[in-house]
Amino acid sequence: MAYALAPVRWSFGFVTTASSTRYLSGSLNLTTFRRDVSYSSVGKLTRATGEASFRRVENEDKEEEEGDVFQVLTAVTSDYNDIIIVDTPKSRMLLLDSSHNVHSILYKEQMWTGSYWDEFASLPAIIPEGPIAILGLGGGTTAHLMLASWPSLQLEGWEIDGILIDKARNFLGLSDLEKRSEDGGILNIHIGDALDPSVRISGGYAGIVIDLFSNGKVLPQLQQVGMWLDLKDRLMVGGRIMINCGGNEVVHVTENGMRSEVSSTDCFLPHISVIEALSEVFPKQLCWKKLPKEKGENYLALTGPFPELHSWSAVVPEPLRESVKEWRPYERLS
Repeated sequence: MAYALAPVRWSFGFVTTASSTRYLSGSLNLTTFRRDVSYSSVGKLTRATGEASFRRVENEDKEEEEGDVFQVLTAVTSDYNDIIIVDTPKSRMLLLDSSHNVHSILYKEQMWTGSYWDEFASLPAIIPEGPIAILGLGGGTTAHLMLASWPSLQLEGWEIDGILIDKARNFLGLSDLEKRSEDGGILNIHIGDALDPSVRISGGYAGIVIDLFSNGKVLPQLQQVGMWLDLKDRLMVGGRIMINCGGNEVVHVTENGMRSEVSSTDCFLPHISVIEALSEVFPKQLCWKKLPKEKGENYLALTGPFPELHSWSAVVPEPLRESVKEWRPYERLS
């Protein structure tokens, strides 16, 4: 069965945070999932309710009953992840690690995810011709979108977890992308540490997409100026990097014996330090955007001269034309 990507309906009780989508409190977690559901079973996942993030779900799914039938296609533990792939009537999802995040979403009817993955498909329009690296391939959502939008691309996907890749080949259509298309496009998959200095090619990459998280947190290396200097050196002349810096999180703070909650916009958290480190390496050549609430509120950054937004908008796939106009030049915090 062929799978396409489509808008996220959040029918499992998920809410988008840091790198992707996380179970809300009170919905099914990994421990419960393993205890109560056999790996070949069919069951129901109940949608979490009462959260503002789910107004979109309520509007879209009024005609459906609470919960959707699902089937666990595979559930294994590797050296790096707890890996679960779930099939529902309309989608397949890859769940990873102890954060219970969804790292890939493939829908069976439509293409776009309605989340940060879509934004990566706009990158080829503003970079030179040449290979594009995806650092943090996961189950291949970004690769699916990029090759569907630009079928002649050469993608070089890096993922540290070989077992995850094997499962994504079997259940998420990743193996289809490894076959050269009629237009010449292909995904070459590499197993290893995407941030290792050896992950480079002669002549450099035309573009680098970075989506690297562990347990729901952006990798600490991406908060270091030295790492970005190394990544910059992997680009060809005119190349750009597009990064998922993470999303808003609620943080518990204790002060004078009182415990309170603050948004990540009110304190120094990883996505902020990632952008600050980038701004040191790409001074006056960095732009950023924050996705709206309905798309997950992720922060994205893009290196290089500020693009001419209307020209960029005119050449990307139609669903991306308005969103590319939302990029803004980044100014460092004083």
